[in-house]
Amino acid sequence: MLDVQKIRADFPILSRKIYGKDLIYFDNGATTQKPRCVVEKIEEGYYNVNANIHRGVHYLSQEATEAHEAARRTVQKFINAKESHEVIFTRGTTEAINLVASSFGELLSAGDEVIVSVMEHHSNIVPWQLLETRKGIKLRVIPMNDNGELLLDEYQKLFNERTKLVSVMHVSNVMGTVNPVKEIIDFAHSKGVPALIDGAQSVPHMKIDVQELDADFYAFSAHKIYGPNGIGVLYGKTEWLNKIPPYQGGGEMIATVTFEKTTFNELPFKFEAGTPDYIGSTGLAAALDYVSAIGMDNIAAYEDELLHYATEKLLEIDGLRVLGTAAHKGAVISFLVGNIHHYDMGMLLDKLGIAVRTGHHCAQPLMKRLGVEGTVRASFSFYNTKEEIDALVAAVKRIASMF
Repeated sequence: MLDVQKIRADFPILSRKIYGKDLIYFDNGATTQKPRCVVEKIEEGYYNVNANIHRGVHYLSQEATEAHEAARRTVQKFINAKESHEVIFTRGTTEAINLVASSFGELLSAGDEVIVSVMEHHSNIVPWQLLETRKGIKLRVIPMNDNGELLLDEYQKLFNERTKLVSVMHVSNVMGTVNPVKEIIDFAHSKGVPALIDGAQSVPHMKIDVQELDADFYAFSAHKIYGPNGIGVLYGKTEWLNKIPPYQGGGEMIATVTFEKTTFNELPFKFEAGTPDYIGSTGLAAALDYVSAIGMDNIAAYEDELLHYATEKLLEIDGLRVLGTAAHKGAVISFLVGNIHHYDMGMLLDKLGIAVRTGHHCAQPLMKRLGVEGTVRASFSFYNTKEEIDALVAAVKRIASMF
């Protein structure tokens, strides 16, 4: 059992009033709130240890460098990467996927194929479409059933001699579906194909072991796991990171530069061009330490309890339907009520102090498959409570009665 009230005290924003109502924050799938320790770590960095890392012989630079590399080791431990140099700092999941699409894409030729799924976020569709235009590759799409579960038999049929990469999300940001990524990766490997996993919606909610999964690449964002905005992680196996070319050029990622030739730095610096975000990396490490102290298994169990409670209560509302009813789900519920437009529902919930997400959630192909324009999405965190869910249910009922 979590001491939720003690946890909530670490998040000052949860005490805010919105339109005179207590804030109820159910938009955690978009971004999570930050505990005091993360904000304090950022403040400490700027006030006491601010310097450009890796380049200075002076004390502050070396102190900041050690903090940045310690943060890398914290990430390594958190996802159980084999080596710290397999942790590449990016601006977030989107940049991490773009990095792989650009760098791994240099190994591809016209006619080569990349497999994605119908439920992907645009961040795991558009980079591959850009590669289609640039290199002439082809996208193959894993279909799903009406419950929002990927059809693994159909997935296996997509493979042929031109299949070069599988890139799928671990957890759907719309439906909460937890995809069987271990099975997906294992089958890809049986065909000699590497796999990239979008972990933006999984890392905050469950224990991740990249070695156990045997993922070749794994990406996630700090701001979805109580860390700062603007920083994320790409994990990559050493063999692949050595094989693919750099994503960007500039400082940090070079060994030697002449006008005739440039040689690249060792891992992980080969993929970290420019001034590193030491403030972001240490803020992320503080967030990972925070959730580790609570316990990822404890977080997963409590959020699963919230999910089942919310699902049961919402389904008691006349005309409400849940989009995505997979057997294995994360703490996300997308729903619609009768013919009420998702935007209208979201706007009215906001006036009652309840923050939800509305729209297509950067997953328009999935919306087309579901036969809707968008949904109302409530996404939960360990700092949410059943009382807040009761307030959401009461508010949805009240709004439904107005239409």
